[in-house]
Amino acid sequence: MIRLNLSKENFSINDISLSFPIEIELLNKLLSVNKRTTKTKHNTIFTWDHLGILAYSKNGKVVESLLLELKEEDFAFSPKQVFKGQFYFDNEEIINYYKTNKDKRIKLFDGDSSGALVLNNISAWFDSVDNTIEAIEIAAFKESTIKKIPEDKYVIKELNEELIEFSDFGFKLSIIQELMYNKGLIQPKFDLFEFVVWYTKRDIDLEEEGYEPIPEVTQYFKDLPIPKKYASAITEIYQDGGNDIYMQLLRFGEGWEDYWDIEIIDDVKQFPNLKKAVLCYAKNNIVDEMNKIGIKAEWI
Repeated sequence: MIRLNLSKENFSINDISLSFPIEIELLNKLLSVNKRTTKTKHNTIFTWDHLGILAYSKNGKVVESLLLELKEEDFAFSPKQVFKGQFYFDNEEIINYYKTNKDKRIKLFDGDSSGALVLNNISAWFDSVDNTIEAIEIAAFKESTIKKIPEDKYVIKELNEELIEFSDFGFKLSIIQELMYNKGLIQPKFDLFEFVVWYTKRDIDLEEEGYEPIPEVTQYFKDLPIPKKYASAITEIYQDGGNDIYMQLLRFGEGWEDYWDIEIIDDVKQFPNLKKAVLCYAKNNIVDEMNKIGIKAEWI
């Protein structure tokens, strides 16, 4: 049986201490059963079907996070059975502990609103419904979440330059993915966990609200100005349910949502170098319409 333990001293699998990123060769030895590999544009996902474990890697050589699936999912990369191992926090079995203490929320640091265990530089984020854990994500903890965040970090500033006016929000989000997360041209790079700590007008509880788009987060991206000078930098858009932009908009998204579907292609004319589009959030007619105007478009 696989045993994972997050303690005050370290994170371990079967009593072998680990730190992120973890070399995939080491994980193979520790988990000792065959895995399969799914590649997306931005990640490689390793799946241990019979253990109920996923691992995410940016370069295919080291993994940045592990996911223990406690609910059956039907994505192509989903394990064929749920995690049946043991997960401990400081030598206490947390899965059973959580289920038998349904009124307890696990919050270990000021400002956390997501149901998280954090020790040293390792975190365990809980995806739960009705106080039943459905998944546990284990990763290196982003220290910026608990450091003092500048008061103006997510204040949208007025720009004294020509801006792009968007007709379609879904299309704008695809552009933000390219300019903010892929190319780093728009700052700050939005971080959902950091934003909910920074936001002071009300308490945002990701554990409770993370299953629907959070209005304040959605509005942030609607209001975010996009300078026209960056339009020429866009040569393609690539929608994937695992894109950074969608993970910020919906904490517990599953990839089937239609909140961000591109509905019209009017904005395309503002991006003269856009020649390719791979889509998953778009109305049925969008691929054909893009192809007709010379953009090579296809479904993911």
